[in-house]
Amino acid sequence: MWAQTPKPAKGSLTHIENFPSQFVAPRHVDIWLPDGYTPRQKYAVLYMQDGQMLFDSTITWNKQAWGADETVSALMEAQKIKNTIIVGIWNGGKSRHAEYFPQKPFESLTPYQKDTLFRAFRNKDTKLFNDTIQSDKYLKFVVTELKPYIDKHFSTHKDRKNTFIAGSSMGGLISMYAVCEYPKIFGGAACLSTHWVGVFRTENNPIPDAFMAYMQKHLPAPKTHKIYFDYGTATLDALYPPFQKRVDKIMQDKGFSAKNWLTKEFVGEDHSERAWRKRLAIPLEFLLVP
Repeated sequence: MWAQTPKPAKGSLTHIENFPSQFVAPRHVDIWLPDGYTPRQKYAVLYMQDGQMLFDSTITWNKQAWGADETVSALMEAQKIKNTIIVGIWNGGKSRHAEYFPQKPFESLTPYQKDTLFRAFRNKDTKLFNDTIQSDKYLKFVVTELKPYIDKHFSTHKDRKNTFIAGSSMGGLISMYAVCEYPKIFGGAACLSTHWVGVFRTENNPIPDAFMAYMQKHLPAPKTHKIYFDYGTATLDALYPPFQKRVDKIMQDKGFSAKNWLTKEFVGEDHSERAWRKRLAIPLEFLLVP
């Protein structure tokens, strides 16, 4: 895990090295505060996955970043969203896939299917999973260790109406899983380019069915929650449209409507921070209504 501290273009950043946990390996956490932050008022909190990719493209592996600080700042200045701070949770590097892969859907797979997954490779040199699935432990870390710390040390609204979670790709999956597993904690989730396939192939892949079956049973109540999905149509995102259509049907069947659910297609957009940066304002305006 690299050591540079991100430097935001807007606002200020509190960088915590190796935040400790009894559930998962320590990881860096960045707390972004908007310009003019003051303890005299309360702020909504947006928890975001892949925290090292959010603020500063000069330190990321691909020289891209979400520019989350700039987007939130612009939306706050325009009074399009409520006052908000961002908690960027750095991923665990090699453990990222194991921490972000929703656990209960995984546990519904057959022993053969699980074994096949654990033998899968990201590329010819890199295994997809370097550990057993850790997503339940990861969410325990976020909910029972990190959130109490944030609420104690920063001026936050602690309630569900002001607590949101977001991510892209595998980060979109774990954000969906978080709002289902902890509906009393999170009032909404933004899931960009959600990696419904779980691995990198679609044929003979039981994973999407496991995710859909889980969502049919565990989606939170539409009256009290908002969920945003999107996808592009290029590179890895080209795999997603048929699966997202199935998810959309489940959302409709569960009573979600335009008031509390959005799915958006971005034709020609690829699977990258550059693409997510361009459209981040859309889910934020949807979730963080002032």
